[in-house]
Amino acid sequence: MMAAIAAADSGADVCLIEKNEKLGKKLFLTGKGRCNVTNAGDRETLFQNVVKNGKFLYSAFHAFDNRAVMEWFEQAGCPLKVERGDRVFPVSDHSSDVIAALDRELRKRGVEILLRTQASSLGMEEMPPGEKAGKRVTGATLKDGRFLEADRVIVCTGGLSYPSTGSTGDGYRFAREAGLAVQDCRPSLVPFEVEESWCRELMGLSLRNVQIRLTDGGKERYQGFGELLFTHFGVSGPLALSASAWGVNGRLFIDLKPALTLEQLDKRLLREFEENANRQFKNALGGLFPAKLIPVMVRLSGIDPDSRVHDVPRRARREFGALIKGLPLTVTGTRGYEEAVITRGGVSVKECNPSTMEAKRVKGLFFAGEVLDLDALTGGFNLQIAWSTGYAAGKGEKFL
Repeated sequence: MMAAIAAADSGADVCLIEKNEKLGKKLFLTGKGRCNVTNAGDRETLFQNVVKNGKFLYSAFHAFDNRAVMEWFEQAGCPLKVERGDRVFPVSDHSSDVIAALDRELRKRGVEILLRTQASSLGMEEMPPGEKAGKRVTGATLKDGRFLEADRVIVCTGGLSYPSTGSTGDGYRFAREAGLAVQDCRPSLVPFEVEESWCRELMGLSLRNVQIRLTDGGKERYQGFGELLFTHFGVSGPLALSASAWGVNGRLFIDLKPALTLEQLDKRLLREFEENANRQFKNALGGLFPAKLIPVMVRLSGIDPDSRVHDVPRRARREFGALIKGLPLTVTGTRGYEEAVITRGGVSVKECNPSTMEAKRVKGLFFAGEVLDLDALTGGFNLQIAWSTGYAAGKGEKFL
């Protein structure tokens, strides 16, 4: 939608081909139905939260950054607000208002919108001798057999995540058929599956203000602070989703008391133990953990649950503190595309001009959004990539 608007603003006659029965079906789901439009952090924050190929976005972010996006939606009649973590949402908390603003702007510019219409392939021909690009695009063939002529085609088909919204990898196929490289894809911003069965006992338990570390072969790949949710298969929540962007099967350590050093925690445990000296160990931890977590922590501690607290040796207490500071989980994989916020991988950025998003080897063929090999953490950053690359593709050479 943003690409179509930018193209129309550049003077092009634009036709938007949408396989769904309405516009913005995936956008409707984002931010749990509230639509995290972008992030209000500074430019450095944007790049820090792009996980892969951030340098490719320099030109696109410079031309249409988060401030420009926020101003654009405000002017389009969708007032915004900034929440914790600089996340930007519509004031109404309804993603439908974001879609409505885009829809109004499309219609205002006379963009032709074809709903329930699917492109099955792209038309291409060899460039005349002496031209730099090897091929040029000629239009798109629809599933019903019609061919729509065009001298520019922008592919904004998304990735493979949430396939029920129409993201079924069409754009990757178009790119491969055009002879372009597509990087291997996998689900990202997706819950982790873990080996430990005790996670199932904690299903539904949400831990706030915890810290996690994700390691691979002993090397730390991710560290984050926030909220973690236990499920029947492993862990989810904002922390797990962000950690999944690094895509490793390794060890996940949960620090249940990140505000305390190991020594400070040991002093806290000592106070708790002194206050509950004559109680059984299993009944003396109410001040430390949520009730649902206590039986698991007792079992993992290796301390006899029925032993009196005053009988717990110093070494066992210190080992218990280490467990609290690094509760270990073994990551065996992630959930599938049905639960993934985004797709990692896609059309290689080496194939595209970073200022215009045009394929270097196919004149008039552009790619924008999730179909490209670009991804970021949660917090509005992936939608910022979509707006910026869509805008760049729509402007094309006029972008320069």
